[in-house]
Parts: sequence; structure tokens; C-alpha cells
Amino acid sequence: MAHTYEELSKMTAIQLRVIADGIEDERLKGHSTMHKEQLLPPLCKSLGIEIPHHHVVGINKTEIKIKIRALKTERDAAEQKKDYKKLESVREEIHKLKRTLRKYMV
Repeated sequence: MAHTYEELSKMTAIQLRVIADGIEDERLKGHSTMHKEQLLPPLCKSLGIEIPHHHVVGINKTEIKIKIRALKTERDAAEQKKDYKKLESVREEIHKLKRTLRKYMV
């Protein structure tokens, strides 16, 4: 029976273990004690199912990463000058941008 990643990710750990019982593969050794997060990737590899990567949708990821890199250089300069107010504001801005990236991951 052919499965997709979406089907497998919606199954419980017990259902995944039942599927893994019928598969002879070194990667699935000890599958009866694995949690779902540990079991899903090797099960997908054994079945030949490609695991999708996270994609950022709705924002320009490259532009945000460029801003983060620029802020990191500002952060280093503020740290050397011992300008702690500037350092704190730059760190907060980096944190906000990183959270924005994570928020838009699909």
C-alpha cells in the first residue's frame, strides 16, 4: 500500500509502528520504542517517500536575511563600543525578524 508524507504525518505513533513492523530495514531498528518524531523520517526513507522542506510563503526571505546580517554587524560594532542601549535595540530587532521568518514557514 503506497503512502504519502501527509498521510503518514497525520497517523499516530502506534499506526506508524504497525507499518514499520512489516518493513525490514536497518534504519527502523528499535521502531517499537520510537516516538512519532523519531519514527517518521526513517520510515519515509525506507518507503522512498520524500520529506518536504519548509518554505517561507508570503514574505521575501532573502530581504529579511540581508537585514539580519546587517544588524549583526551593527550589533558587533555596538558591543565593541560598549553602547548597551544600541546593542539591546539591535538584538530585539534581530529577534523580531527571526520570529517573522519562523511565523511564515509552511
